Amino acid sequence: MTPTLRAALWMMGSITSFSAMAVAGRELGGSLDTFEIMMYRSLVGVIAVFTLATVYGTWGQINRRDFGTQIGRNLAHFTGQNLWFYAVTVIPLAQVFALEFTSPLWVIVLSPLILGERLTKVRALAAVLGFIGILCVARPTIAGLNAGVITAASSAIFFALTIMLTKRLTRSQTITCILFYLTVTQLVFGVIMAGYDGDIAVPEVAQMSLLLLIGVAGLMAHFCLTNALSIAPATVVVPIDFVRLPLIAVIGMLVYAEALDIWVFIGGAIIFAGNYMNLWIESRRVS
Repeated sequence: MTPTLRAALWMMGSITSFSAMAVAGRELGGSLDTFEIMMYRSLVGVIAVFTLATVYGTWGQINRRDFGTQIGRNLAHFTGQNLWFYAVTVIPLAQVFALEFTSPLWVIVLSPLILGERLTKVRALAAVLGFIGILCVARPTIAGLNAGVITAASSAIFFALTIMLTKRLTRSQTITCILFYLTVTQLVFGVIMAGYDGDIAVPEVAQMSLLLLIGVAGLMAHFCLTNALSIAPATVVVPIDFVRLPLIAVIGMLVYAEALDIWVFIGGAIIFAGNYMNLWIESRRVS
């Protein structure tokens, strides 16, 4: 089996996991708020990370260095994920995924401020293409611009902050340490935000299965994506990941009778073009 085919199989796992998480999030949106969903999802994550750390004996890797960065990173992810879960309940799933694909472009825009990286002409052009793609997907008119579009677009910014702070943490911390703080702090955030009104909903049996699906799918999505990137270059993996957009559009049509919006595909293609152009040129420069 070639590396490209192996990476493609891992990406199929990632795509399936992301799609399952979106559908489960929409199903739970009518009965649990986003903070409760994140709280229970983080609980599943804590159990998984604690189990893996015990099995592989990696507890010693957990330390208190870069604690401020850990908190900032996890607060950004918690905010972005809450916005994302809200968005999947109020606008078409394909629109959410298309706007989510702008995260790498926000990394380009914000990395000079946070990571001190240089903003090249190619990166600037990629960011401009991404902005044009956002306009196509969101169509900022009185009819097209709504809370769901705004939250989906905002979640991409917070996911970009998460990516950059994760990059900073990987310079000195292990995956076990990062995942430990990710799941534990987000569980604390979830308990605080879900319980601020004194009422945390206890899930029913059917809801528990969906929450378990969200927790497992979230971990599996990133696990599969990481494995794909370790096998093949990003210029191979990113086009495969883009399959998420037409797939979730078909799922939305079949399950929720969502119309297939041509502008979402046009905008998504422009966003993809900006991402891929930047990846392709950067990879050629490195090689």
